[in-house]
Amino acid sequence: MDAINEVKMLTGMKGVTLTYLAKYLSEHSDKKYNVDKLSKKLRSNTIRYSEMKLIAEALDMEVIIQDKKH
Repeated sequence: MDAINEVKMLTGMKGVTLTYLAKYLSEHSDKKYNVDKLSKKLRSNTIRYSEMKLIAEALDMEVIIQDKKH
């Protein structure tokens, strides 16, 4: 699954909008975000790991990288 679909699925599950995420990112980083900028980054898969961590935080979740189970 790509970033845009993953974030859309999670925001739907949590009942928040991309507008909320853009505002949260702006308030918790040194960059300014709006819905268009965030959507573009997600669609083009140019979102940074640090931004995904902030999105997870905004959704009361965490990003976990783990070994594949064989």
